[in-house]
Amino acid sequence: MDSFNAIVVERIQDQFSCKIEELRIENLPAGEVTIRVAYSGINYKDAMACSPSGRVVRQYPMVPGIDLAGTVVASSDPRYREGDEVLVTSYELGTGHFGGFSAYARVPADWVVPLPQGLTHREAMILGTAGFTAALSIHRMEQNGLRKEQGPVLVRGATGGVGSSSVSMLAALGYEVEASTGKSADHAYLLELGATRVLSREELSPAESKTISKEYWAGAVDPVGGSALAHVLSRMKYGASVALSGLTGGADFAATVYPFILRGVNVLGIDSVYCPSAVRKTLWERMATELKPRLLEQTVYKEARLDEVAEAAQLVLEGKVRGRVLVRL
Repeated sequence: MDSFNAIVVERIQDQFSCKIEELRIENLPAGEVTIRVAYSGINYKDAMACSPSGRVVRQYPMVPGIDLAGTVVASSDPRYREGDEVLVTSYELGTGHFGGFSAYARVPADWVVPLPQGLTHREAMILGTAGFTAALSIHRMEQNGLRKEQGPVLVRGATGGVGSSSVSMLAALGYEVEASTGKSADHAYLLELGATRVLSREELSPAESKTISKEYWAGAVDPVGGSALAHVLSRMKYGASVALSGLTGGADFAATVYPFILRGVNVLGIDSVYCPSAVRKTLWERMATELKPRLLEQTVYKEARLDEVAEAAQLVLEGKVRGRVLVRL
């Protein structure tokens, strides 16, 4: 190929740009595996990368896109051959290393995951980092004793990428799922995904919140954080876990030690960026089988072309997206 298109973000002093540029293979960063990208997706981090106030890009110029799925066109690593179907999520992709908003990408072989049987490129990117974060959250809670007979599991930010994937995956496994959202118009959507009950955002932020309240939830997936986390912690059952993966509700929260020392509640930090390769591959296999959402396509908000990425990214930042935005290359 002589040249191809990619979204490139650039910052020169106070001037920021996010636009389509023409690149050549020699413009790609070092790596053992070159991939013809079929699909990517717009995560919250990607939306920040496309914004002048994002602060997630480590160096400019940069091609955003922390997820990609496609076909190997060249490899100097014996683990991968031309024609292999693969996916890559997280690591430094899209923030410190050219990412998925490009017709071609070159990455370190250690970042690559074989596309599992049971997933297409498109399906893998509907899941993407958001779906992987949901799967990792469930995996970590199960490692810490979560079982479906123990009671309801709360999912906060349930209409977002991590939230909607969590609702679908937990429901597929037979858990009783309670979904929280600030979007009243999306209650029916969450019930369709498998939630048994939908809570308003206000129900998790009562005017008077006790430091320790009646036990209720057996687990919680939380990509939101913020002040309501203290109330969630106060209502966890003995030995329950909160899988914390995000901060769209804020980085700070005020709580006491009581849920931890009186009920043995766990806060599990969920990091999908540098998750070990072995765990990553195991979870992608689960995501192609028992964790594959039954209504996967219904979590797609829209499919965008490269020339629509900037506008779609702004919608993600404004919280106006329900589910996932795909980028088709």
